[in-house]
Amino acid sequence: MASRTHRAASFRWLGSTAVTAESGDAQNGARNGAGGDGGDERANQGGNEFAAMETALRGGHEPGVGGDSYAAMDLALRIGELMLAGGDTAESVDLAITRIGRAYGLPHPEVNVTLAVVGMSYLPRGGRPPVTAERRVRRRLPNYTRLAAVADLVRDATAQRLTLQQARFALGDIIGRRAAYPGWAQVGALSLLGAAGAALVGGGPLAICAAFVATLLGDRTGAWLGRRGIADFFQMGVAAAIGTLVTVLLVWSSADVRSGTVIIGVLIALIPGRALVAAMQDGIAGDLVTGTTRLVEVLFTITAILGGVGLVTYLGARAGVPVSLHDLPQAPFSVAAPQTLGAAVIAMAFAVYHLVSRGYLPPVAVGGVLSWSVLVELRAVHLPAAPATAVAATLVGVLGTLLARWRGVPALVCVTPCIAPLMPGTLMYRGMLELTVGDSGRGALILVEALATALAIGTGVYIGGELLRLVRPVRRALRPARRVPVTRR
Repeated sequence: MASRTHRAASFRWLGSTAVTAESGDAQNGARNGAGGDGGDERANQGGNEFAAMETALRGGHEPGVGGDSYAAMDLALRIGELMLAGGDTAESVDLAITRIGRAYGLPHPEVNVTLAVVGMSYLPRGGRPPVTAERRVRRRLPNYTRLAAVADLVRDATAQRLTLQQARFALGDIIGRRAAYPGWAQVGALSLLGAAGAALVGGGPLAICAAFVATLLGDRTGAWLGRRGIADFFQMGVAAAIGTLVTVLLVWSSADVRSGTVIIGVLIALIPGRALVAAMQDGIAGDLVTGTTRLVEVLFTITAILGGVGLVTYLGARAGVPVSLHDLPQAPFSVAAPQTLGAAVIAMAFAVYHLVSRGYLPPVAVGGVLSWSVLVELRAVHLPAAPATAVAATLVGVLGTLLARWRGVPALVCVTPCIAPLMPGTLMYRGMLELTVGDSGRGALILVEALATALAIGTGVYIGGELLRLVRPVRRALRPARRVPVTRR
């Protein structure tokens, strides 16, 4: 009881100190009236000038921490958590939290965004204690429809079209909405992504069907392992191993199919393109901790995929079912109709899997065809894979960001699905096969080229968005709103 009383007294003392700091001018004036000291008047005048200067530098009157301030901080952190869990970049999350804070009475918040934690701190003037809070992101499931809705909410709140209570209700409505597609549609979209990847590299009907089944089996097996607490690393490794096992079985059965197209389609479906783009964007934007963490996560995922492919390929070779390096598909050096259709299907399937709204599927399909066509034409003039991929991703980044700004949605919604056809599945598979047959030097070089190509995708997308900032900077939204003088009658 004594300690509780002591803490209460301490809080009352802090509160009285804050009140004294805010109302010091009035108290000094009362003492000056009683004592009549000219030196005190000059000191009081100097204090007023200092307070006025501080107020001007801090951007006007800064409120204290009250009930609305706590509610605003909670709203901002919940929005940041939702955006980060949905796949948005650290820069976008930081910007959204800052806008919400400024819109609802926290003019100078300090925001800290990592891959797993969103934190916010506010230090009011007048000697009052700071307030700090954070929320952990425990599950990261991509949901681009939700990201677009949150972007609309932040825009309305910044424009003062919503009260704090209305904004909180709107956020609850966004969280409670049904997903844009049912669960079975997402599973089918991922399987279709693998099938379209097989078509993209020249697979026939049998290879396309085999890639669909292999991706479906790998995804469902990974989900079954996930429900039992198995780490994502092993889930991805098992999924890649299942796809490779289907390829080995096709070779063993002497089926009339280019077996390499099956596993390449599965690899295109499994490579974490969304996380790769976000990692490069965070790193280049200066969010080094988040960007590095995302990149390490991507590298672990790719390592798991390559481990699953390499293990099954090695076991197949030891069992007398070797996969020949001479039968691997190559990207065509002309824009053919089957491959173009495959690129469009890959982009749309990627969009459905990441819950992009139906209205964006047609432009996403066009973007997928465009990225693939540019890559093919650049490779036809013997440009290396990484630079050609970077150019194609940059073009998609520019056009996709333009569309996103016009529609008022995050750029990830319009850009990320379009780069799915650029994933270096063929290079990854060829590198692993070279390692399996004993050519470690050549296999390592091919895998490095595949990694460089993957990084070029994220870099190109970010460069495309940065080029538009030269014309229309988006950071100007961080500037405080201009105050319109009110004329009193």
